[in-house]
Amino acid sequence: MNTIAGTWLLRMKTPVGTIEAEYRFEDEGGVIRASASGGGETTALTDIAAEDSPDGQHVAWRQSITRPLRLDLEFDVTVDGDALAGESRAGRLPRTRVTGERITA
Repeated sequence: MNTIAGTWLLRMKTPVGTIEAEYRFEDEGGVIRASASGGGETTALTDIAAEDSPDGQHVAWRQSITRPLRLDLEFDVTVDGDALAGESRAGRLPRTRVTGERITA
């Protein structure tokens, strides 16, 4: 079972302020499927990879958004219980700190 499974509230600290979005991760027979909702749009996550590490479960994914800007994002986080932390990156832009908390299992 993937520890990322569930619904999460993620916060991304960007130069224009903190952005919040809801992420839903589902474990379907060992395959993770997920989507994100925020800013008036819902997008599917792609290239989701999860592996166990000494610090928790390491999870990475890609996501394309159109609001507030059209961006291709890459996330890299570590899940520890009902919390996660890591970073996202949009192309050549600086890395953005990401934190999150599970709101439902």
